[in-house]
Amino acid sequence: MDAVALPPAFPARSGRAGAAWLFAATVFAGAFLLFQVQPLIGKYVLPWFGGGPAVWTTCMLFFQVLLLGGYAYAHLLASRFRPRAQVGIHLVVLVAALCLLPITPSDRWKPTGPQHPTGQILLLLAAGVGLPYFALSATGPLMQAWFGRVCRGTSPYRLYALSNVGSLLALLSYPFVFEPNLTRRTQALMWSVGLGGFALLCAGCGRLVWWARASDAGADGAPMRAFPVVVNDVAAVSTTDVSADLNYAAPGALAAKAFPATESRLAQAARVGLWVLLPACASTLLLAVTNKLCQDVAVVPFLWILPLAVYLLSFVLTFEDPRWYFRPVWVPATAVALWALCHALRWGISEVEVRDQVLTYAAALFVCCMGCHGELVRLRPPAERLTGFYLAVSAGGALGGLFVSVAAPALFPDFFELQVGLFACGVLVAAALLLDPRSSVRGRPGTAGGGVRPRRPFELARDVVTPLVLVIAVAALGRTLYRNVRTTLSGTPSTRNFYGVLRVYEEDLPDGTLRRLQHGAILHGAQFVDGDRSAEPITYYAATSGVGRAAAAIHERPAPAHIGVVGLGVGTMAAHGRAGDTVRFYEIDPAVRDVATSRFSYLSGSKAAVTVVLGDARLSLEREPSQGFDLLALDAFSSDAIPVHLLTREAFEVYGRHLRPNGILAVHVSNRHLDLAPVVYRLAGLLGYSAKWVSDDDDGGDIARDVSDWILLSRDANALDVPGIRAAERPPPAERPDLRPWTDDDANLYKVLKLGR
Repeated sequence: MDAVALPPAFPARSGRAGAAWLFAATVFAGAFLLFQVQPLIGKYVLPWFGGGPAVWTTCMLFFQVLLLGGYAYAHLLASRFRPRAQVGIHLVVLVAALCLLPITPSDRWKPTGPQHPTGQILLLLAAGVGLPYFALSATGPLMQAWFGRVCRGTSPYRLYALSNVGSLLALLSYPFVFEPNLTRRTQALMWSVGLGGFALLCAGCGRLVWWARASDAGADGAPMRAFPVVVNDVAAVSTTDVSADLNYAAPGALAAKAFPATESRLAQAARVGLWVLLPACASTLLLAVTNKLCQDVAVVPFLWILPLAVYLLSFVLTFEDPRWYFRPVWVPATAVALWALCHALRWGISEVEVRDQVLTYAAALFVCCMGCHGELVRLRPPAERLTGFYLAVSAGGALGGLFVSVAAPALFPDFFELQVGLFACGVLVAAALLLDPRSSVRGRPGTAGGGVRPRRPFELARDVVTPLVLVIAVAALGRTLYRNVRTTLSGTPSTRNFYGVLRVYEEDLPDGTLRRLQHGAILHGAQFVDGDRSAEPITYYAATSGVGRAAAAIHERPAPAHIGVVGLGVGTMAAHGRAGDTVRFYEIDPAVRDVATSRFSYLSGSKAAVTVVLGDARLSLEREPSQGFDLLALDAFSSDAIPVHLLTREAFEVYGRHLRPNGILAVHVSNRHLDLAPVVYRLAGLLGYSAKWVSDDDDGGDIARDVSDWILLSRDANALDVPGIRAAERPPPAERPDLRPWTDDDANLYKVLKLGR
């Protein structure tokens, strides 16, 4: 084993061990920081753009594309520049990244109107965290390339494994350790300090590379021929020199073979296509499942991180040792997972416990990703082609992000990307099985005494039947998913944009035709099309609801009422306006306004003067002078959850500025998955509000009324002490000492998730 030239401070033996520990610490720290910043920066961006699932999807697109750029930079640096030049260039990049700290986005990036958010989110992320994230994304390949120069003869695979440990630890620790115990600002400060420490570790590694003997990189000190061991859209990447990969491969690692000499150019092109399409499919499933969970449950970091963690775990297992992917187990399991998700899409599991929903989708995602990534590893090329292979893999991950974040909203009227991902998974896994000459699906000639023996009848039958079964199974999958899409499209037309899918449909009732507006799986209001009840407020806003009783209370006052509403829906609250009143709606989604004005008549038929302000309600209220509302109703839903930034101390202080001294703040807390009442009561106590929980839990047999829970707050206790409110009051929720008052820096949805019934 060659001696390693180290700086004078290091004896040869102890220096080698010290160098290994230094590189290990650097790779671990880089991977940890790389994944910690994703949910952290997501929490900063989420409130400014409505708090919907698409915000996180757009963030993931940014991370995927930037990781691809970081990999390309690392590959270029390691393959085109001499070692000392690599050190100098990368340290300059790190210093430039440190100059951009802290990573907290500036308020100047807050949207000022209803602009399309995707481009603005990407620009915000690029300006705030782009260069630091780019520098971190190059850590794996560069550190392992440098490690291969300093510690030749030592396997770099341990660093690869360590990077994945750091990635998973960062993901899993965030919702359970960092988010519940540290404010957002403290997290950002700690991350910034961590990046500074990481830069020092990189400088130490660079010093070892700088002083390493030229012979360790070749006689002339030329760049090493390098390729990444693993690159994907979320995992840290690893680079080592070719000889190290061939001589020091981890036990059980796949010894990639050259393309079969008999394989046609068409088959080789198909193989290369699968290098891109398999990871693209897995990335699509990751983001589509994350969207589904956030739409049906809540936009909470835990539900961002869990799918990402199981996705990364599938990558780690399949690339670490191919024995983890045992086809007789995982191919049938993939079929079962595809069937389970088809069943969930057809029948829905929205009424199932949150825990079971999350486990179902997470388990199915993991199995499908194991199928995609397991087949991807089996298609891995010989060493001389691995650079192109991993570039294709990382490009596939970014392609999946582009499809879900950009293409799908433009192409589909509903959330059909999950169906596309499921069908692609079935097709691509089947294609990989058929393309692989070693697969039992293709069949292999038997051998006898070192020669090729004649095929037995059952082998010939198997070789014909098995591909036929695969084709039939994929066709059945496609038919099931097509029927699901067709059923959705055959119903009422839908409108899709960044904020979700809107659908208007009608239902014939004894009192007339009821027209409803649905956002995802959540009802956003309804109205009788004609007849005596067409001007009546119904659903969650009926006269017997909490907000209906609050409206009646303010109308007992002599002056005309000024009503504010956060969340337009179909405009039902306008029906509570009387002549001389003003009703001011705040709505972030222009499509909701268009539907409310074109398909419903609450706004045009109201006796009050009605205005609609487009943009995020909180940002709009922050910019406006005091409105002097007698009643401010808070009913802005993102899927089934009020966006967190509307339920923080800072938000309630904004609402208080817009209320009259005896004004009423009505907060809608009806929710299947989140227990929001304790959150509101904690804020009420903190800010000196009197609070009453008003429940409308009896629809009286009227299908147009919905059971609802509202919490009414006022600084003037007498404003709530009226017969109509007292008649429907229910006891306050049990105290939650573990639940801190929510602030912009410290709000934890995980603690109010209803994980069981």
